[in-house]
Amino acid sequence: MPSIVIRIATRQDAELIASLSRRTFQESFAKFNTKRNMDKFMEVQFTEEVLMAEVEDPVNIFLLASIDNKPVGYVKLCESPKPPELDNIDVIEIARIYSEQKTIGKGVGKALMLQCIAIAKEKKKKAIWLGVWEHNEHAISFYKKFGFEQFSSHVFMLGDDAQTDLLLKKIFE
Repeated sequence: MPSIVIRIATRQDAELIASLSRRTFQESFAKFNTKRNMDKFMEVQFTEEVLMAEVEDPVNIFLLASIDNKPVGYVKLCESPKPPELDNIDVIEIARIYSEQKTIGKGVGKALMLQCIAIAKEKKKKAIWLGVWEHNEHAISFYKKFGFEQFSSHVFMLGDDAQTDLLLKKIFE
């Protein structure tokens, strides 16, 4: 197994995270969506400017995963806003968790997830939650291995395509 290093990203990593975000999102979803919808989503949500602003926003925590000093994955944790079903629970969201396709199955996702859970517990959160596309069976299976359970769903707009995201949570004991 390769050695995976996880670190908290800084402002200096903003351009790198923007590039990694765009690349991993394309790798993960381009084959399931039209080019028009992917382009429309990327032009609004995943511009370099938007992503760099997210990295610099103090409500977000970005983690970078590297193998042999090469960035291969990342996570965006966010402490705001949350679904109404979680209003009475102090939670943190995994807003994004991606790794390059070539690293799937090599422990990158697991290392990132374990670090997310550790940060949530450090911050004394009662739960961690995320949204995942209903057709992303590989990701859903991955989350369930960590004890995530579905509590709701919502519509996620990818360009002009209304898709359903399952909302999953993991409650800490």
